[in-house]
Amino acid sequence: MAAVEKRSVTIRGHRTSFSLEQPFYDDLIAIAAERSLSLAALVAEIDETRTRDANLSSALRLYVLAWAKRRGATP
Repeated sequence: MAAVEKRSVTIRGHRTSFSLEQPFYDDLIAIAAERSLSLAALVAEIDETRTRDANLSSALRLYVLAWAKRRGATP
């Protein structure tokens, strides 16, 4: 099982952090590249659309899961 790693990114002019396992982080990088976005832009987009009762790390994981399901991949 992959260890959770804390990472930081600047979105909307301020630093924020999230904690993800390496496979989720790798998929976020792949999604950002596929969409021609920076990682910060993708994280900002996900942050803007998440419900306020969900933390950012959970929202990022759910986004990756939904992306994988749309492509027929198994998480």
